Amino acid sequence: MANTFFIYSKTLNESQIAQFSQQTQAKLLKQAVYLGYQIAFFSANTTACELREQAKQLECDIADLNVVPTLEQQGLLVMDMDSTAIKIECIDEIAKLAGTGEIVSAITASAMRGELDFEQSLRKRVGTLENAPESILQKVRENLPLMDGFEQMVQLLKSHGWTLAIASGGFDYFADYLKETYGLDYAVSNQLEIVEGKLTGQVLGKVVDAQYKAETLKSLAERFAIPESQWVAVGDGANDLPMLKTASLGVALHAKPKVQEQAEFVVNFGDLKALVLLLNAKSLLA
Repeated sequence: MANTFFIYSKTLNESQIAQFSQQTQAKLLKQAVYLGYQIAFFSANTTACELREQAKQLECDIADLNVVPTLEQQGLLVMDMDSTAIKIECIDEIAKLAGTGEIVSAITASAMRGELDFEQSLRKRVGTLENAPESILQKVRENLPLMDGFEQMVQLLKSHGWTLAIASGGFDYFADYLKETYGLDYAVSNQLEIVEGKLTGQVLGKVVDAQYKAETLKSLAERFAIPESQWVAVGDGANDLPMLKTASLGVALHAKPKVQEQAEFVVNFGDLKALVLLLNAKSLLA
């Protein structure tokens, strides 16, 4: 049976659309422009997942049209923070200022690839920050680079009555700041212990790990009475996978290879506005 899917990027042109159609034997149904993206809808006896490589060659993203959540109905988005809502890994930036940058970056990379247990790796990394001044947190926060499309995505989803949250294996110093600054509904993350203006190298309380993130999605949905069909999650690391799989729409954004392999929806070339595009794709084809 024919499947409908679409390719999209900010630079997609007519010749690329024709090339893709020829290579994949897919029938072009319609073209559209939305949030700065050029979109081409196709029909073929194949899935978006099977055509990811062809799309990648054209530097565009691809998705099936079978996205369950819709923009028009109130929904819940839970997002990872580091390398998803923002462009950096906060722990790496803190460690650079504390003089333990190289050690921490190596542990972070290994953890995000799924080679290390997240909680152990987090405690190991935070341990290197012992006796560092609290002021380095402020320095990192002052230069927090938002992921492209973050502000527009938040604005669009809020205007449609969506509930927005951060579930992060990072730190409350940054997650709570994003929540307050951009009017998000909820944020959960790890708390660094600070005594007399210095980091102790310890994390307080229960660590926000992969399972905690997935449970946060479920508990927020219950609290805000959001139906399961309207659950959306976005992240980039191995510790986001359970959350992505729990959501009706789980999006791997600029994600590690292991995460891309297991995610149904992958965004490599777009930014966070691509989430809104995915949620509104069906109405764009109509």
